[in-house]
Amino acid sequence: MILFRFLFALHSWLIRRRGERGQATAEYALILLGAAAVAMLLVSWVTKTNRISNLLDAVFRHITGLVS
Repeated sequence: MILFRFLFALHSWLIRRRGERGQATAEYALILLGAAAVAMLLVSWVTKTNRISNLLDAVFRHITGLVS
């Protein structure tokens, strides 16, 4: 009877531990999907506007002005 209780407790502990590990993996996957969605929205916005190219041109002009 004691062996049965021990095995049942061990089985319950393993199930709980396995479930928590899967939950963390699912949470990380959802966070990565959210970050990828935000990155895709940002990239699509940047490609429609010329803000990044204007910023890089201004930085390049400033650096070349300092050098010469």
